[in-house]
Parts: sequence; structure tokens; C-alpha cells
Amino acid sequence: EVQLVESGGGLVQAGGSLRLSCAASGDTFNDYVIGWFRQAPGKEREGVSCINNDDGRTYYADSVKGRFTISSDNAKNTVILQMNSLKPEDTAVYYCAAGEEDLRYDMTWYSHTGPYRYWGQGTQVTVSS
Repeated sequence: EVQLVESGGGLVQAGGSLRLSCAASGDTFNDYVIGWFRQAPGKEREGVSCINNDDGRTYYADSVKGRFTISSDNAKNTVILQMNSLKPEDTAVYYCAAGEEDLRYDMTWYSHTGPYRYWGQGTQVTVSS
């Protein structure tokens, strides 16, 4: 079992930056893919980015490519989502999630919620225009 705690959300002006952290405890961190998802009011939860802690492969949604960077510190069991050039449309509750690595699938598979068994409680990100 994996427990996840997000932190780092807040209010920022358009063009600003935020750094989200996902701290994991419990099972072996390297065996998991960690994903960041977001959900705005009235919208479905969407995959933003994910990282395979075993081999470092990453995925980014088209809407955040070039602006967001995901990284993993396996020694600290922490995954960071650095968000730059934020836009009002990035406003949402951001969740991190953990799913067991499955080498049959490429990283696009992990952009969906299905592969993830464990979820954090979420952190609010609000970008003002």
C-alpha cells in the first residue's frame, strides 16, 4: 500500500510558477508510476504528467508541454511537478496518484486514471488573470 500527500498549491497570477510535491510512503517507491492529474469544476479528471520511478520515462499532456516539468527524488520518495508560465485554464485541484509499473504499456497508458490504485487528497491551484 502507498500513502500520498500533495503540497505546494496556492494562488498565483498568470505567468507565475508553482511547485507541487507528492510525498509517498509505504510500498517500494521504484515499483510505481507516479502521475499528476487535475480536475476543474464541472470537468473530468485529466492526466497532466507522470513519471516511471524505475526508468525515468515521462509523459506530458499537450496542454502543459514546455511549461511543466516532472521529476522524482527516489531517495526522498517524492515527485515534484514544477509548473511555469501558468495560465488561468490551469486552475484545478491537482492530485497525485500511484500505479504499479506494467512494462506492457508505454507512458501514454498512464495518462488515464485506470492504472492508478492510490490517490492523494488533492491540492488547489488557482491562477488569476
